[in-house]
Amino acid sequence: MAALAQNFSITGKITKANTGQPLPQAEVLLTGDGAIAKADAKGIYQFTGLPAGTYTLTAYSAGLGSVTQQVIIGNSNETLDFILKPLQGSLREVEVKGQRGKTFGITRLNAVEGTAIYEGKKSEVVVLRDITANLATNNSRQVFSKVAGLNIWESDGAGLQLGIGGRGLSPNRTSNFNTRQNGYDISADALGYPESYYTPPTEALDRIEVVRGAASLQYGTQFGGMLNFVMKQGPEDKPFELTSRQTIGSFGLFNTFNSIGGTKGKINYYGFYQYKRGDGWRDNSGFDAHTAFGSARYSPSDKLEIGFDYTYMDYLAQQPGGLTDAAFAADPQQSVRDRNWFKVDWNLLALTLDYRLNERTKLNVRNFGLLAARDALGYLEKINRPDPLEERLLLKDRFNNLGNETRLIHRYDFLNTFSTLLVGVRYYHGFTVQEQGDGSPASGADFSFFPENGYPNQSDYNYLSRNLALFSENIFNITSEFSITPGLRYEWINTNADGRYNDVVTDQAGNVIKDETIPEYRSNSRNVLLLGLGLSYKPANRMEVYANLSQNYRAINFNDMRVLNPNQLVDQNLQDERGYSADLGLRGGTAGVLNYDASLFYLAYKNRIGFKNVEGTTNRIRTNLDFSRNIGVETFIEADLLKWMYGQKYPASLSAFSNVTLVNTRYVSHDKRIDGNQVELAPPVIAKFGLSFKRNNLKLTYQYAYTAAQYTDAVNSELEPTAVVGRIPAYWVMDLSGSYTYKWLTLETGINNLTDNRYFTRRATGYPGPGIIPSDARGYYLTLQLKL
Repeated sequence: MAALAQNFSITGKITKANTGQPLPQAEVLLTGDGAIAKADAKGIYQFTGLPAGTYTLTAYSAGLGSVTQQVIIGNSNETLDFILKPLQGSLREVEVKGQRGKTFGITRLNAVEGTAIYEGKKSEVVVLRDITANLATNNSRQVFSKVAGLNIWESDGAGLQLGIGGRGLSPNRTSNFNTRQNGYDISADALGYPESYYTPPTEALDRIEVVRGAASLQYGTQFGGMLNFVMKQGPEDKPFELTSRQTIGSFGLFNTFNSIGGTKGKINYYGFYQYKRGDGWRDNSGFDAHTAFGSARYSPSDKLEIGFDYTYMDYLAQQPGGLTDAAFAADPQQSVRDRNWFKVDWNLLALTLDYRLNERTKLNVRNFGLLAARDALGYLEKINRPDPLEERLLLKDRFNNLGNETRLIHRYDFLNTFSTLLVGVRYYHGFTVQEQGDGSPASGADFSFFPENGYPNQSDYNYLSRNLALFSENIFNITSEFSITPGLRYEWINTNADGRYNDVVTDQAGNVIKDETIPEYRSNSRNVLLLGLGLSYKPANRMEVYANLSQNYRAINFNDMRVLNPNQLVDQNLQDERGYSADLGLRGGTAGVLNYDASLFYLAYKNRIGFKNVEGTTNRIRTNLDFSRNIGVETFIEADLLKWMYGQKYPASLSAFSNVTLVNTRYVSHDKRIDGNQVELAPPVIAKFGLSFKRNNLKLTYQYAYTAAQYTDAVNSELEPTAVVGRIPAYWVMDLSGSYTYKWLTLETGINNLTDNRYFTRRATGYPGPGIIPSDARGYYLTLQLKL
């Protein structure tokens, strides 16, 4: 078999044509594989562990033209030198970045990409072109199937909002990740309200980058790490390309996605419009959504690129509400709320600049802004109480944010090789207006207060958040195999709440006996220093042992300051959360045949915020729950069985993958009710397995996903009448998808939840609940794509 064959190496020297001097900053890409070798101080590069065969290599360096050559390995090591000439035209970096080769749909970030450092960090990259899934509904169970350890909330069958968490962190609107698009923030407020109401359509994505907790040093203080959606760009080899995708599916789904893109002269452009509507599987769960995006990249020279992005999203969704455990067991499709609605308007802008100062130094500037609104309307009392058909609770939020993140990366000679320094600064200004009070007593989507004054539970707040951060990391390449990457981040954070709320008390007959307006002002400034260290050892070209230790920090958000929710109280003395995360892993593989990553992780969480009951009452309070620790192992392996047996030139592909995460979590607390308990929303086992077959233009994918039982509160409640907290039973789901391409037409189809299981992944405390939020039953989809 090919896997048992002898391995060899390719080595060589890279020099500059007009001087003959070595190029220590150059890199060589193993085309079709994605592996990159970096030249040392003498311009020497090397690939090792290669079986016999034909290889294509591309050498490139900043400001110089790239050179591609082929070499054939027989039964000995080979030498291949490169001479790079001065650049004659415009060379876009994306030409190199995009050549990730045969990735099985999942790959990793390189040690240095653009103006970011990922050496020694656990990272995963979902390559969308290699994914066969229900992209029309952003089916996250399929899209993220090969990202280790993700706990996914499947309470939104339309894919309007993404809910993922990892390593025992809440999936609630992905708020434990620093969520970005093309490198800039997309959440409501990165500090005060880090929830994501906007999720980019997967049909428009080139890839999704996931970096775990060690990302805190470069991207901010979230414990989960960084999640970056990278949008497609227009093709560079033609001035115009049109893609039109039309999808129909179960439960009244209709989705139309249309995009254009291309390169004309020095301008690359891309844009799309998506309209999506559906009735939903449950009663009262219809939705109507519009999303649009436009981008342009202008490159006046080979050193400078200026980019502009604009994103628009608007959707209205009816919320079917939660269910009690008994109601779910009787009929999970039912809905006992028909007056709950949710509306989101999103306007996201970004202006970026990439400038190559010289062959070793790059500058990246990102300016971004958000003008957005989110309105939630409905009856939020406990789900075991009937709707009295009176005024509903209305929450109106307005987000106005702007920020700048500037990065400089520089390579320099160090210990007969080169090292890489990254320095950056970030300023962020967020302003949120939040109003809460009585809404219309009718049943429609009327997002106006009723009446305009005098309603109970009224609150009106202005939230201001400001953040200044300085950060730096440096890769010290001690040898060609071993590197050390220390880093630090300094944060100045200031959050303010300025507003008022009404304290209204009524007697048993409903007569108002107290109605007092209470002003409130809260301000909190803090200085935070985060430190981290990463290690990387590469004994062979496609094998790496990596380790890192990074401090994390998470500030309390606006909801922790003031929100009136009948299902929960908020401790007004909440403290910020602190801790650290660590990884130790082994990753590698064989080009186009094998890909693996196995790692141990440890997550320490001090002052963890969660829910517990107020002693002597049935009320629940959101408060600091002392210390928690999560320890686990994440394993991923994928192999192309046919190419393993018959060689890489075999025309068909049959890949099998296994993605298994085991987690052990515990609270350490002075409160005996939670001491020793499992951490909420931390299933001890998350496993996904799958098979993918590909031959020519035919693709077929099968997937099995299993999630073990988990608790939803720190007390580890088994069952409560309100269903707001309790146990989420173990569940499993299967999906089947396929696609076939003929010239410019592609047909995609599939079945989600193949065996029509009834299960749920979430118990909600507020919208869209409260109570159990059932996941969708078996559904079908059919997509026709035209590409010209």
